Amino acid sequence: MIGVFTIAIALASSALAGKRGLAWPWYNKSLDPGVLNNGQGQVVAIYDWETYPPPSTNGAGGLGFIGMQRCRNCDSSPINQLAQRQREQGWATVFSLNEPDYPGTANTVSPADAASWYITNINPLAIKKAFPAITSSQSAGQGLDWLAQFLNACGGRCYGDYINLHWYGNNFAEFQSHIQNAHNKFPSYSVVITEFALNGASQSAQVAFFKQAFAWLDSQSWVTLYFPFVATSPALLSANDGGAAGGVGTGSCLYTNAGGPSAVGNLM
Repeated sequence: MIGVFTIAIALASSALAGKRGLAWPWYNKSLDPGVLNNGQGQVVAIYDWETYPPPSTNGAGGLGFIGMQRCRNCDSSPINQLAQRQREQGWATVFSLNEPDYPGTANTVSPADAASWYITNINPLAIKKAFPAITSSQSAGQGLDWLAQFLNACGGRCYGDYINLHWYGNNFAEFQSHIQNAHNKFPSYSVVITEFALNGASQSAQVAFFKQAFAWLDSQSWVTLYFPFVATSPALLSANDGGAAGGVGTGSCLYTNAGGPSAVGNLM
């Protein structure tokens, strides 16, 4: 188990040595995150949308694990175990609700209810904190608008270090504009991007996009961590997440079906 000190050093040094992380799905038991940890300090973190350790053949692969309380309370990550899991596993950072702004899902939460939940459950953790992860939707009441309403409902009582962004779209220019706009709207907070990729693009198009995106993100002092979607293989994604495989596609997968780094994974 990686201790608090080790993770704190890894994440604190990310601004200097690296900002990249692995978004690790629950069905990755057969994969090794260490394959993408090249020892050069560019890949520093891993999260799995849950508060349990990443399922794999090699634990966290030498990376700093970040727990995520993706839902207000769910069987896989019970809210009454959040503080205990953080203490036992030694996270230095916690991510909170996953896309509560996206309508019509089990995770949908109003900004006011999310603020109340956050104050009760996330504030007490004496570690780095990210506000709920929001979509890149431009619709009223979603995306950055939802986040603004959340912070307004908090009334200064939600303690946080990062805004947490997701983005799916068509090209690098759109991505850059959205991330920069988010920073401009909320300049008091650093930024983590915990899901991003082109929608439905080929592997070669994803590689070209990520090359541009990684270079730009590395050059922005206000970006702390970023996690391309997704650290799995095409076969595992297709078998376990048909929605993502059909929407984003398998071209952005960081692993090959044989378990090695893909063309995208080699960029890490």
